[in-house]
Amino acid sequence: FNQSLYFIFLKMKTIKQLLGKIGLKILGWKIQLEGDENTLNRCILVVAPHTTNFEYFLGYMTYWQLDKPLRVIIKDAHTKAWYGGIVKALGGIGIDRSKKNHLIDIISELYKKEDFSLVVTPEGTRSRVNKWRLGFYHMALKSNVPIVLAAGDFGTKTIRIGKKISVEDLQTRSLESIMLEIQEYYKDITPKYPEKWNPQIF
Repeated sequence: FNQSLYFIFLKMKTIKQLLGKIGLKILGWKIQLEGDENTLNRCILVVAPHTTNFEYFLGYMTYWQLDKPLRVIIKDAHTKAWYGGIVKALGGIGIDRSKKNHLIDIISELYKKEDFSLVVTPEGTRSRVNKWRLGFYHMALKSNVPIVLAAGDFGTKTIRIGKKISVEDLQTRSLESIMLEIQEYYKDITPKYPEKWNPQIF
């Protein structure tokens, strides 16, 4: 029985990798890996610019192709609905936003149990914002995991992913210097809707 489950798991894994590869190819997108892909096993994945939900689709296709674990914070109503099993299987972490949650502590505890990339869109919305929210920085610091930067460049149809800000950097450098480095990284990225993107993140 256990051997049968193992083969089913391997088959599903292969299918997901194939779907990711084919999906991106059909859409004309390519992956540009910037660094060691093993970093994607355990990190806070910062995704920007965030101007369309299509970026989530690109992200899933990328992670399926690379065979990496991906988690996303969503409203707990989605994990409790009739389709909740599917949402959880896709990496959804349900959070009740009507209550005061210590999200940083919740994520830190999850990292003690498993390895994954947690997707964070620091803009917090698909609309233009004045400054980024800094929860991703505090999550990484508390969880002792690196920050990895990712972007969907709609100008070149390239998914850039892998630029790492190490745990050591987070512990020794100032928040300002880290944010300026991130800002520099995203300055040449072309979003789907440029009018919704503010490159001055800090």
